[in-house]
Amino acid sequence: MLKADQNRPVVFQGSVWNRRSFLRKSALSAMSAALGTHIVHSANLPAGYLPLVFTVENNPMDGKDEAMIVRSERPWNVEAPPHLLDEEITTFPNIFIRNNGVIPQNIDAKTWTLAIGGESVKSEKSYNMTDLKQKFQSHTYQLTLECGGNGRAGYYPPASGNQWEEGAIYCAEWTGVRLRDVLTDVGIKDDAVYIGYYGKDKHLSGDPNKVVISRGVPIEKAIQDETLIAWAMNSKDIPLEHGYPLRLVCGGWPASASGKWIHRIDVRNQIHDGPKMGGNSYRVPEYPVAPGEEVSEEDFKIIESMPVKSLITYPKSGAMFDKFRKLEVRGHAWAGERSVAQVEVSTDFGATWQSCTLQKPVNRLAWQHWSTELEFPIAGYYEVWAKATDDQGVAQPMVIPGWNPKGYLNNACHRIAVKVK
Repeated sequence: MLKADQNRPVVFQGSVWNRRSFLRKSALSAMSAALGTHIVHSANLPAGYLPLVFTVENNPMDGKDEAMIVRSERPWNVEAPPHLLDEEITTFPNIFIRNNGVIPQNIDAKTWTLAIGGESVKSEKSYNMTDLKQKFQSHTYQLTLECGGNGRAGYYPPASGNQWEEGAIYCAEWTGVRLRDVLTDVGIKDDAVYIGYYGKDKHLSGDPNKVVISRGVPIEKAIQDETLIAWAMNSKDIPLEHGYPLRLVCGGWPASASGKWIHRIDVRNQIHDGPKMGGNSYRVPEYPVAPGEEVSEEDFKIIESMPVKSLITYPKSGAMFDKFRKLEVRGHAWAGERSVAQVEVSTDFGATWQSCTLQKPVNRLAWQHWSTELEFPIAGYYEVWAKATDDQGVAQPMVIPGWNPKGYLNNACHRIAVKVK
């Protein structure tokens, strides 16, 4: 299989192509020979763009099945290949895991308590699981959680952190009480501007006095209907890896704002300043920067609503089928605090786009399902690209968006490889 030269980048989902010794024609001939078929619509290839089949570690045309992908073992971080995310509601085995520390053990939900404190509460209160379930009305929402670094593997120069591809995203059904109702019961002062959570995960150093991560959201986000203190995911206890017995869930924002194993929430009169709230953690430059450029800490802003994005979940990349057969293509789309207005797909490297059938979200902050049928009358290699546009008219970029030091917010078009026999 051909390998791309990694010396210089072409920013599109991690594609890199700098074969200066090849003329375009000879390069296309070499790639077609390697594929065993010609690249249909090769005339539309963007300048310097290397087809997907030559940019991934494992050839998607080899037909091998993929399982969950482990990005690191300590802390444990795992993502799903896109085809495992085909369900409308993501089930536990296929949900990505993002940890900053060590998962707590020997948890007893019967003795678990949640304290609400901070300088902007009128009086600190503590609730056990029974208090939360009996004192407040419970609510259930489908909520999309995506790692802020999903797609980080596409950036060049490489950004530090787990090299997520496309699978650090899911939409599950969460049940719990509104954080707003609990804050109302406690009583918050007029100067409240932010909340910050504290979980029971253990620091990698083993120091019990070190907090692993303590992030939060502005009070306006905290009091939304869909911001939950949740105890159930998909009608069952939250799995330990995902925050059992209690998790804060803030859909549409980086999943790091949805603290796991929470035992305390502080209401702050300032932007929360816990670990992973400063520096370049879950923050991006206020202005465009050149790849590799250093950015001063005061020039970063906190990531809030996630950008518009889509995912192709069927067929799996590498699908092979006979010409003249219609191919069903489907997936999901989401847009942080916004909704998705349109999803389109292209089979000619973005030269033309075909509109898809798009479902409305089940509730606000849930992802939306889309589908279409495609025809491929000529045999050869194709790529299917998906592009979503939100309700404010903002569309996914075809190329990777502006580089940033931690590789956040890559919402470039997802694409899969298909071969028509």
